[in-house]
Amino acid sequence: MTHSLDIIFAALADPTRRAILVMLLEDDMAVTDVAEPFEMSLAAISKHLNILGRAGLISQERRGRVKWCKLEPDAMRDASIWMQSFGQFEAVHLEAFERFLEAELRGND
Repeated sequence: MTHSLDIIFAALADPTRRAILVMLLEDDMAVTDVAEPFEMSLAAISKHLNILGRAGLISQERRGRVKWCKLEPDAMRDASIWMQSFGQFEAVHLEAFERFLEAELRGND
């Protein structure tokens, strides 16, 4: 579990990747649509998506010629359980994490 936690927290450490997760809360998106609001190359966005994918936070599938990204919220379960084990923190719920991600995205604007 420690290895997967390291990968998840490393993926969440980057504000671009957190912003991508917020975008995917709404719906599945094509890679090109994910890249649109960012001032970086499609190759750079693809690297961020690969990191999120390795962490299990998103999945990607090809539909025809278009590669689509989908949020995988269950991947947060191990991280949530780990944080809850400290007892001094309130239980972490996906809804609370969603609010956190939305606040982070608004803060970066």
